[in-house]
Amino acid sequence: MLSIIQAAGWPIWTLIACSIVGLALILERAWSLRRARVAPPGLVDEAIEASRHTVPAPAVVQQLAEHSLLGSVLAAGLATLHANPHATEAELRAALEAAGRRAAAQLQRYLGGLATVASAAPLLGLLGTVIGMIEIFGSQSGPGGLLPGGGNPAQLAHGISVALYNTAFGLIIAVPALIFWRLYRARADALLLELEVAAERFAHHLLRLRA
Repeated sequence: MLSIIQAAGWPIWTLIACSIVGLALILERAWSLRRARVAPPGLVDEAIEASRHTVPAPAVVQQLAEHSLLGSVLAAGLATLHANPHATEAELRAALEAAGRRAAAQLQRYLGGLATVASAAPLLGLLGTVIGMIEIFGSQSGPGGLLPGGGNPAQLAHGISVALYNTAFGLIIAVPALIFWRLYRARADALLLELEVAAERFAHHLLRLRA
């Protein structure tokens, strides 16, 4: 691997940095977009049962808020009733919507960076290819460079290596980054829809609890 990196020239280091960033973002989103961390099954039922007759204590609401993203949305509605037991329907829905927007931002976090990696890697590979081509033409620019036996064969081979390795590395990085970006974006959209449905269901419960 070290010999390949050396053969690819200095442009490969930009691609290596890009691959490290892309891998870090992929692992972070894989951890953060887990269902247990975003919308655990049965959490809405548990929250409804815990607040069936009265608003839970602030400590319980805080524990719910720290449980997951869905928990933070549900806790926002309970906290509104805690602060104002006679809150209107508009106030309750506004609290839930504000918490939902914060949760949506958490779901979409770093996806733009992953998309940037997927877009930038082929361009960085193209940059390495162009630099390799420049070295190729540079090796043939001396006396007799375009004639048989002319030019610098070692520099010619190095230029070809730089061009091909950088092109390959750029595609190797871009393709997985693009796949994971689309996968995580679809997962984030699906989880966001679950949050919206759960928040709407909990809003009806809060209105009954307030009444």
